Amino acid sequence: MKKLLAVCGACAAAAASLTGCGGEDVADVSLGIFTFKDIKLNAFVDPLVPGVTCHVASIESPLSLTDPSESAVSCKQTGEITPEMIARIDKSADGEVVFAKSKSIFLKTLKIRRIFDAENQTLMYVSYSTREISGSFQHSLSTVPLWRTAAWREPAAPQAQGGPQQERFAQF
Repeated sequence: MKKLLAVCGACAAAAASLTGCGGEDVADVSLGIFTFKDIKLNAFVDPLVPGVTCHVASIESPLSLTDPSESAVSCKQTGEITPEMIARIDKSADGEVVFAKSKSIFLKTLKIRRIFDAENQTLMYVSYSTREISGSFQHSLSTVPLWRTAAWREPAAPQAQGGPQQERFAQF
């Protein structure tokens, strides 16, 4: 029993700490009087790249122990992006979590992860739920190109006509 209480306490503490990462509430859109669900809109500024602001839409159900996993993210350049900012970010293939919001007392979390695409000089922000829903992980993607910012770096070698870049697009 003591172990169960300790686990429940740790879960509650984790959920409370993640709620603090939820960004600023911007709007609350009702889905109707009989649904008891709302679309919550949050805004947050990337902590290491303050020239990027992201808006996150997610569904909340105040009368339920768990919220739906669906979410959407849209990120835009809203200020200067410098080489120093890009130098500070995690450039691994996994990137890093820049936003987290608890969606359940059962350890389900909405996360936004920043991943840097060095080849295309683009910041990618992917939103996802940490729990699988109906056999699928819900996710959304937004990109912020560094083009025309101080952080832009010319590609190492220009792509030749019909090179790998051209071949990638030919697949679609």
